[in-house]
Amino acid sequence: MRVEVRDVGDRPAVVVEVDAVERRGALSATASETLAEAARAALAQRLPLVAFIGSSGADIVEGMPALDGWGRAAKAIADCSGIVPIVFAVTGPAVSGPALLLGLADHVVMTQDAYAFVSGPTMVAEFTGIFVDADELGGANAHARQSGATSMVVADADAAHAAIVELLAYLPSHNDEEPPTLWTEDPADRACPEAGALLPATATGSYDVRNVMAAIVDDGVVFELRSRWAPNVVIALASMAGRPVGLVGNQPIAVAGTLDIPSSQKAARFVAFCDAFNLPIVTLVDTPGFYPGKDLEWRGMIRHGAQLVFAYGRATVPRVCVILRKSYGGAYIVMDSKRMGNDVCLAWPTAELAVMGAGQASAILMRRASPDEKVAFEADYSERLLNPYVAAERGYVDAVIDPSQTRLVINSALEMLSAKRERLVGRKHDNTPL
Repeated sequence: MRVEVRDVGDRPAVVVEVDAVERRGALSATASETLAEAARAALAQRLPLVAFIGSSGADIVEGMPALDGWGRAAKAIADCSGIVPIVFAVTGPAVSGPALLLGLADHVVMTQDAYAFVSGPTMVAEFTGIFVDADELGGANAHARQSGATSMVVADADAAHAAIVELLAYLPSHNDEEPPTLWTEDPADRACPEAGALLPATATGSYDVRNVMAAIVDDGVVFELRSRWAPNVVIALASMAGRPVGLVGNQPIAVAGTLDIPSSQKAARFVAFCDAFNLPIVTLVDTPGFYPGKDLEWRGMIRHGAQLVFAYGRATVPRVCVILRKSYGGAYIVMDSKRMGNDVCLAWPTAELAVMGAGQASAILMRRASPDEKVAFEADYSERLLNPYVAAERGYVDAVIDPSQTRLVINSALEMLSAKRERLVGRKHDNTPL
């Protein structure tokens, strides 16, 4: 194992390298203590902690001292959380204890041939009778699509290093520092008519919200994270007028942008990350609500949906919400609505803010009516209620804007909010829904 303070790109960081060549990177008590010391050094010097890991787990030959050392490393890394960025790159195996360390990181990059799991194929076969190989159980693609444990999958260690350089470019070195200003020649007041042109003519048509993001940010550069997990929500880093921001957007091309358990967790974790490291949050809303189903309810939609509510509710960084199209029911609340504490709430003229859509309202309120009466009801409901102006009259929307002015208005709002500070309530810690 090697530990040093060195530049990652142009950013100094505490870098740990666990080499899987010698004894497959088994962590002895000494190696784990070295990892713990690296985390303590990152915390003391207020530098990002970057770890390249390939490890078969705690050293079996050494026994309990190795387990104890892993525990000390986990505690030291947990102490860094929310104070300095923690980024892990998995370049080989990450088994048992080292696999759990990945869950403590802010972001994880995995190479294509890496794998990570708490219990390996042998244990799975012994306990369940199901035979799987390491790649199927915990390969990079499995974590990218199924578990969400990895933020990015790349070809090799060099690509992992490049991805971490790009990620750190958006972040401060620690939580008491502002994010760096990024160079751009893209005018802050540039019109973006292509953003509004992306919306289809029909309310049920789909489009890619990543294209809206690209239209409004600097130079069209969107650094997406966890792109293959919970694709119904898009999370990304970008810059606006040189100011790094976090982007959260419902994705209409994936289950119509509805919210479910994975998408709620994905967005909540990202909002908390942005809040920890002083990144303003721009939320693009287009969702018909929460995805219905017995399975989701039994698996804890209430608890996990509350994670997103909680993350937005406690965030103190500048927050700008733009309602592009649909914003219905409980999903309207959790996607950073005005009463959830956002600083500026904007809406396009195409926005629809309501408890539910016209068809759903008709099915409930007009279930005994004739087809003609239902059609008339839906037309009247849409005309009177499914527009942003009713919400604007009541103060739930600050302004209805032309889509082509979205970049200009967001940049103006972020400039106005650049000095925003909130006094935090004194408490040991909050009690995050899990």
